[in-house]
Amino acid sequence: MAINLLQAFEVGKYVVSQRLKGRKQYPLVLMLEPLFRCNLACTGCGKIQHPTEILKQNLTPEQCFKAVEECGAPVVSIPGGEPLLHPQIDRIVKGLVERKKFVYLCTNGILLEKSLDKFTPSPYLTFSVHLDGLRELHDKCVDRKGVFDTAVKAIRAAKAKGFRVTTNTTVFEGANPQEMQEFFDFLETLNIDGMMISPGYSYEWAPDQEHFLRREQTKALFREILAPYTTGKKKWNFNHNPLFLDFLTGEKDYECTPWGSPSYSVLGWQKPCYLLNEGHYATFQELLDNTDWSKYGHKSGNPKCADCMVHCGYEPTAAVDAMQPSNVGRAITSVLGI
Repeated sequence: MAINLLQAFEVGKYVVSQRLKGRKQYPLVLMLEPLFRCNLACTGCGKIQHPTEILKQNLTPEQCFKAVEECGAPVVSIPGGEPLLHPQIDRIVKGLVERKKFVYLCTNGILLEKSLDKFTPSPYLTFSVHLDGLRELHDKCVDRKGVFDTAVKAIRAAKAKGFRVTTNTTVFEGANPQEMQEFFDFLETLNIDGMMISPGYSYEWAPDQEHFLRREQTKALFREILAPYTTGKKKWNFNHNPLFLDFLTGEKDYECTPWGSPSYSVLGWQKPCYLLNEGHYATFQELLDNTDWSKYGHKSGNPKCADCMVHCGYEPTAAVDAMQPSNVGRAITSVLGI
């Protein structure tokens, strides 16, 4: 099963408690970026374009814990940069697990195998390995040969040591549906704990602006890619609420809830979300209180949001929708593996 039962229960309990308190804007996943440095220079990434003085900075473990406690989200995703470059990443992860947060440590896999001894397997810890396709496509996306093989070897090593491992795939314009389906078939052979997929978003600082998907392109492409899954011919193990997959294929029409996945980094709380560069706030409460949320999302008319269908904006919406009585049965399939 992809989403483990403990996580599903705790997140569901958290959502219910927030609704009982009358809160309309609350986080589900904290995007915690302890550094922006990376050992790759992917053309679709907007994070490594920061000035050198910013790339040299790290969040301390204490800063990470304070942000997690301030935010209160039950799930913490640790992207980057490459988190395994952080000299205290093991201490950060250990502290978050002790706080019973569900941690997804996102990595390109290059340093994963040699770093495994720093961590202890736990239902609260998942390594999320970035793979955008089979060998040729992935190595092209990250602009370095051999990365695919290194990452796959690290996945096998992590699974052998008892760790939870998922994959994280960004789908760009021009993706071949059949090749993506073959890629999903391959991932199933690795005995991973789930696959995550998302359409590429045009980071303003990304060097390559030509291969990001537009909204209707996204729906058409994901309908084609996921056709064997939606028709029941394939049982690919996605680490997603199935309602989010319905959104990607155009079966659901959601609005973005950018406060559902706030981002905290060496620069502070990014406004309004993980994907836009509009400055930072010092505290999470300032982000909630001072952001005019009506200016963001597909229906807002903001051109920056017009084509975005990325999971960090829409999966929180799907998670809340899953609590509706009419959707509980479908949502529970991601837990039971049906």
